[in-house]
Amino acid sequence: MAKEPKQLDELFHDTLKDIYYAEKKIFAALPKMAKAAQNEDLTAAFEKHHGETEKQIARLEQVFELIEEKPQGKKCAAIEGILEEGQEIMKEYKGSPALDAGLLAAAQAVEHYEISRYGTLRTWAQELGLGEAQKLLQETLDEEEATDQSLTELAEEVVNQEAQSEAA
Repeated sequence: MAKEPKQLDELFHDTLKDIYYAEKKIFAALPKMAKAAQNEDLTAAFEKHHGETEKQIARLEQVFELIEEKPQGKKCAAIEGILEEGQEIMKEYKGSPALDAGLLAAAQAVEHYEISRYGTLRTWAQELGLGEAQKLLQETLDEEEATDQSLTELAEEVVNQEAQSEAA
């Protein structure tokens, strides 16, 4: 008997498990990044996003409920790699003027991954007629985009200059 081809709803569920795993890993990494940061504004940004991430995990659990699936993660190699790079920066640049610039860049790599995933999931939810899931995913996407924007402003207005001026 031929195996049925996988459908969009299965891909949606698999991708949901991927971002759920990623958010849990990010939630664990943010306090370490906040502790490592030298700039108070960057520390505050990491702490703020930690609180948002907790709400985002809860929203994902609501989406699992809507599709009548148990909330569970699926190992995400992409986020593992991005977070590993962040850990390397914390280790290699500890005490360095460039540490915060590196941490901020690592955080933005995380944000860009999340923006990509949430945008895709939101679009698939729409295609699958999952209106409530679409709204929840859009809410998180909006938060991720706002975080990315605030990190960009922090980089351009403060952190990159501090890294350069302390090096000079």
